[in-house]
Amino acid sequence: MNLSDNYDVRDLDKLELLARQVVEGFIIGLHKSPFHGFSVEFAEHRLYNQGEDTRNIDWKVFARTDKLFTKRFEEETNLRCQIVIDTSSSMYFPEADGRASGSYLNKLRFSALGAAALMNLLQRQRDAFGLSIFDEAVQTHTHCKSSTSHYRLMLTHLEQAINSPQRNKTTSAAQALHQIADSIHKRSLVIIFSDMFDQAEDPEALFSALQHLKHNKHEVVLFHVVDKAMELDFEFENRPYLFVDMETGEEVRLQPNQVKDYYIDKMRGFKEALKFKCLQYKIDFIEADIKEGFKPVLQSYLVKRSRMRV
Repeated sequence: MNLSDNYDVRDLDKLELLARQVVEGFIIGLHKSPFHGFSVEFAEHRLYNQGEDTRNIDWKVFARTDKLFTKRFEEETNLRCQIVIDTSSSMYFPEADGRASGSYLNKLRFSALGAAALMNLLQRQRDAFGLSIFDEAVQTHTHCKSSTSHYRLMLTHLEQAINSPQRNKTTSAAQALHQIADSIHKRSLVIIFSDMFDQAEDPEALFSALQHLKHNKHEVVLFHVVDKAMELDFEFENRPYLFVDMETGEEVRLQPNQVKDYYIDKMRGFKEALKFKCLQYKIDFIEADIKEGFKPVLQSYLVKRSRMRV
């Protein structure tokens, strides 16, 4: 499911509508795939048994499926989910480059829409969710709730992040994750959207923060958000470029073939070390290529959620 194939990204400011479209498209795909057992309906509906009160029958579902389902109402939420988003300057790559605002996807836009789609799924399943946004420090941290008003407030936070690109805004993922781990007091599913690039030179600090989350008994999914072609495979034409570090402003002028092999080797080493540590700490590591759509994001969440209910 590729965003550009199904949705008009010029309407990215309509985050709630787009999130709903992403989720509904994904659900339709689930029923046509081997993952059909992970339907979101399992948390909200069950088959009607003859003799039960008919007041809870979902007649809209009946109209679509010709089957009787009753709505399930639970006093407590099934799951608590804290969604964590890196908003440092590197997450605004690739930059608009003269394109109309809203007509392209960068890593932050991808993360925000992925987060909004997850919140839509969580709300459908009567689960509670919160949002943490960080760069050099944690800028926003909300506790988990499941109400519609809370969902809309979270979308407002995401929209503000999308619409506030800044250069030279560094990040400290390790420090932020330690702070977030200390702020979540009940066992939760923690979903992180980040490129983690600030930790390439000091990976042990990041690994310590991820271990902190696991030590506090949280389940963790790390979406390593990248533009794979450009950031991992370094697919640039062999002509002179001026490369600018979006977080520090440092500039270097060169032709890609001068450094391509070295760059790819370093990036591969960093990613493999990160994947290994995640495996060691039993953290789900998902490479989220912004060109490949949201199916890996939503599918990974449903698989993790089904395991947490066992």
